[in-house]
Amino acid sequence: MKNIIQIHIYKGEKYYIAQGIDLPVVTQGKTLDELAHNIKEAVELQLEGENLADFDLALKPSILLNFELGTAVYA
Repeated sequence: MKNIIQIHIYKGEKYYIAQGIDLPVVTQGKTLDELAHNIKEAVELQLEGENLADFDLALKPSILLNFELGTAVYA
């Protein structure tokens, strides 16, 4: 059983976007604070009334956010 739900974050044109790696959730926010709130809400809604074992999750899993940083490549 997993104790961590992984979420990938990247910057779109106007919003920060979060996609679940372990759960089928996607959300966005104008700021990172708004995005963090939306991620928590999206995960709670996805798991509401579900058996966590069906998602291979332990009770009260943590959420781990991976933030993608763009790099400047000079050639």
